[in-house]
Amino acid sequence: MKAWIAAFFFLMAMISSAHADVTFALVAPLTGSYAVFGEQLRHGAEQAVKDINAKGGVLGQKITLKEFDDACDPKQAVAVANQIVSANIKFVVGHFCSGAALAAEKTFIENETLIISPGVGHPKFTEDADTFAFRVGIRNDWQGQVIAHYILKHFHDKNIVILNDRSAYGEMVASTVKNELNQAGKQESLYDSFAAGEKDYAAIVTLMKEKKADILVVGGYHTEIGLITRQMRQQNVSTQVMSGVTLMTNEFWSIAGKDGEGALMTFGPDPKKRAEAKAVVTSLRQNGYEPEGYTIYSYAAVQTLAQGIVATQAMDTRKVAGTLRKGTYPTVIGDLRFNDKGDVQRPEIVMYQWHDGKYAEVN
Repeated sequence: MKAWIAAFFFLMAMISSAHADVTFALVAPLTGSYAVFGEQLRHGAEQAVKDINAKGGVLGQKITLKEFDDACDPKQAVAVANQIVSANIKFVVGHFCSGAALAAEKTFIENETLIISPGVGHPKFTEDADTFAFRVGIRNDWQGQVIAHYILKHFHDKNIVILNDRSAYGEMVASTVKNELNQAGKQESLYDSFAAGEKDYAAIVTLMKEKKADILVVGGYHTEIGLITRQMRQQNVSTQVMSGVTLMTNEFWSIAGKDGEGALMTFGPDPKKRAEAKAVVTSLRQNGYEPEGYTIYSYAAVQTLAQGIVATQAMDTRKVAGTLRKGTYPTVIGDLRFNDKGDVQRPEIVMYQWHDGKYAEVN
């Protein structure tokens, strides 16, 4: 009788396991100065999970998405990583900020937790990550190169100032622009840093006047760049502002207002215009959310992770990581193929410009 009871409970456990949910963790800045990007990631990931589950989930299991707030803070990111590992969640979509990701990554790697990021751009995120880290977005050094080449093509005779906000992201973008320009024989008139989180950037405005800067390249986030831009225009400083992917949010225009007119930034070709993304964009809009920035990239990250599990026919993260490096995965941002580091085969990066409260690609 005891053997029969044991067999019965074993069978029930197997049946329960077969229908259990698989949990994905979403890690993003859901609070703080950069919460707008967390919202982008959250909406994309939630829509992807909803759509995948509607088609049966992965390996017969529905996906449960648990959300964690890293606030773009390295210390909080480490605490979140420990929570995820303690909860035995083995699949992570996130982070957004490079500093947070680099701080938390060691915990994930040590526990063989597979992480795929829509937005982390620092090269070290994949270069130092063994086999468990992937990204579907744009590396910071790549966008820095594009900014530099745009300057050489369109502003080769202009006076350039390069600043960064001392973040991992900002420093990488700014230093790459500097190095690319210097290698091409173009010297900036100033390379410096500033403190993020301030409200008054009069010192930077004064610097722009003193240096008679034609172009200001800022490695940093939209909140500070919006304030710097607005305060420059209030002092009749017409310096052209250039930055990277962090200006891809309407919140930049909310901060800078009409003074944001003409600001330039890098990003991939507008994913909302892709045929593969049409149904997703429609669903998001019907739910009252206008996708911007990294929304579609976040959807693609979940898509890719789910496809990797299905292709592996297992939940073993090391095996899934190996599978992801071998195949091609159709997503809402196009077919993705990863190199040995976990970066996608280098994507196209284009320049955008703000005009009348909207941004569009420019040549």
